[in-house]
Amino acid sequence: MKWWKTPQAAVAWTILRIWLGIQWIQGGWHKVVDGFDASGFMQGAIAKASGENPAVQGWYAGFLENFALPNADLFSTLVAYGEVLVGLGLILGAATIPALIAGAFMNLNFLLAGTVSTNPILYTAAIILLFTGSGAYFWGVDRFAIPYVKNLIGKRGNEENNTAHNH
Repeated sequence: MKWWKTPQAAVAWTILRIWLGIQWIQGGWHKVVDGFDASGFMQGAIAKASGENPAVQGWYAGFLENFALPNADLFSTLVAYGEVLVGLGLILGAATIPALIAGAFMNLNFLLAGTVSTNPILYTAAIILLFTGSGAYFWGVDRFAIPYVKNLIGKRGNEENNTAHNH
């Protein structure tokens, strides 16, 4: 077993994972409760795409202007609930890998929109946890849920194969 997947190392990954989850809950909870409109954020990012040293790449500003902004209600909902769901998944260690990927994807988009803030730190934490693989959820729901789901899928696959062979 690789050292970063040991139960001892997993304690550190769990602390990092829970800390990261708390950051996402704190970022998203007020957006869900108070309502969130991402259109101002998007317009600000589009404005950062001009000038001598643009903070936002032209292609990303084009995506925001032509696709995201016209669908601001959808993106606002996805960001608000996405942040909370990522946070819950990370705190519980449930759907950990999808939560890490979704969180990193949101951080990347916030960075592309010209917002540095804590995004590089959160993105880096997510990437580190992704590299630890199962070490990221050794102390979490996924440690038990993943084998359970794999077993269910395996049984279903065997039943379908047996049914197909018997006909």
